[in-house]
Amino acid sequence: MHVVCVGLATVDLVQRVERMPGVDEKAEALAADVAAGGPATNAAVTAAALGATVTLVTAVGAHPLGGLIRADLAACGVSLLDAAPRATAPPPVSAVTVLQATGQRTIVSRNARGADVAAPPGLAEVLGSADIVLVDGHHPALARAAAAGGRPLLVDAGTWRPVFADLLGAADVVAASAAFRMPVAAAAPAGPAGAAAATRDALRAAGVRRGAITRGPDPIAWWSGDRDGELPVPSVPAVDTAGAGDAFHGALAVALARDPDLLGALRYAVRIAGIRVRHAGPRAWLDAVRS
Repeated sequence: MHVVCVGLATVDLVQRVERMPGVDEKAEALAADVAAGGPATNAAVTAAALGATVTLVTAVGAHPLGGLIRADLAACGVSLLDAAPRATAPPPVSAVTVLQATGQRTIVSRNARGADVAAPPGLAEVLGSADIVLVDGHHPALARAAAAGGRPLLVDAGTWRPVFADLLGAADVVAASAAFRMPVAAAAPAGPAGAAAATRDALRAAGVRRGAITRGPDPIAWWSGDRDGELPVPSVPAVDTAGAGDAFHGALAVALARDPDLLGALRYAVRIAGIRVRHAGPRAWLDAVRS
């Protein structure tokens, strides 16, 4: 099984703290990790841990910080197709702070803003061998090229990005977060369930036949054709929620590549995301899904 993930790669500095510092305050970290991050990257690492052959298509470049990304991907069994191998600017860096008591996190990142990259040589061959392609909407030219590749397409819709207007109609499945809003969506009824329903209706109107909206520990709102419903999320002790949504998407891609049944794939992805949040740090949890 070949999973191709297209999108953002960052250098993540992840620190655990007893309390979130305020303005002009300092906090000593209890632990710190450095790893490759970004939605597509974390999904790729997850898919590889679940046994898939994985290629990540992104922009890393020749800056020394890019070496951290390359080394981590290699250690995780992810192949890299770099769309900007000669770029000298540093890759995006994310500062992730995780609260020790609850596993909640804050993230500061520039993402890929201002980094315009074109589809690299060899992309058509990589896409042609894919059983499923996941795109996160970062690096729009890469996302459009992936959507045009003709392979089953899973869209990770974290927050609205203009490129999604070109991707949604080509998607086999859209997995949106609670923060995702269509720019033409009608005003949502009060409450999280009302917001999810409004997003679902807007995505359906945009031609998305199958999809899901994740809401953290709350039930997942899903639809497939004319059917829709909610999938409960089992309660688990949260130690670290950083990257849990990305792990969900990586597992969802693997499950859909095996079997297109959406509900079965969602149940599998929820289980894998539950394993992710029970472990501290960006990589320690992978051993639990490899075993």
